[in-house]
Amino acid sequence: TKKALEGYDSIALFGLDNRSTGNFESGNSDTIIVVSISKKTGEIKMASVYRDTYLDIDENKFRKANAAYANGGPKQAIEMLNKNLDLDITDYVSVDFSSLVDAIDLLGGIEIDIEEDEVGYMNDYITATNEITGHTSGQVSAGQGVHVDGVQATSYARIRYTTGWDYKRTERQRTVIMKMFEKAKQCDLLTLNKILDEMLPQISTSLSPTELLGLATGAGKYHMGENTGFPFDKESGSVGSQGDMVIPVDLENNVIQLHQFLYTNETYTPSQTVKDLSATIRANTGY
Repeated sequence: TKKALEGYDSIALFGLDNRSTGNFESGNSDTIIVVSISKKTGEIKMASVYRDTYLDIDENKFRKANAAYANGGPKQAIEMLNKNLDLDITDYVSVDFSSLVDAIDLLGGIEIDIEEDEVGYMNDYITATNEITGHTSGQVSAGQGVHVDGVQATSYARIRYTTGWDYKRTERQRTVIMKMFEKAKQCDLLTLNKILDEMLPQISTSLSPTELLGLATGAGKYHMGENTGFPFDKESGSVGSQGDMVIPVDLENNVIQLHQFLYTNETYTPSQTVKDLSATIRANTGY
């Protein structure tokens, strides 16, 4: 795995469903995104791991993927991703509602398309996110290229009750990140440095200020590629007393597809660990 991934930087992004601002050591990671950055081309790809995906979160303990962070913070969440997906991630960034709101506000907001069926849910979330973060953002209407502030954008990323459900929510989360990236590329280095200075105390990350500044300095050479959700082939079903899960069908084949997507590596062969986990998931779920 290490040899195959030599030409890429991989970072795990975690968005925490925490009402207590600044608590980055626990809580479900309802947003889990694996980011690959090609050192050669500067292309950035994102793959959301659906929060309810049935995976081994800790030594043969199969649960929803988002429970790994709640059980052992970023360390266990990264170990879960590396073990189940044959990855070699060492770096991560974790945010909560408040830090995401502030980051978007520091960028001057973003522009998104809001559909009619999203408006009601989004406005409800705006009210709730205002209460959590202490902001006073206003309600929104449907439209194309609507300018939204941090609270409004975060509320958009929380919607999961329209057609597509949680799968669609992960698309919204990736859309917000892409829009933030576009705005960041328009900022000069002085502005980006100021944003970093203000945001660093509000997030949890393994990356040093120097590493983050290096990424910001080189923003011009990076560009957004495709993004997707994982698992690609899946079923939604109940697994005993644990309730409904997103079940990879099967894990081994899905991991092959993930590596081909993130790393354009057609020679990848799954590890024995992934093969064993795949067999256990089949045995436990019937899929």
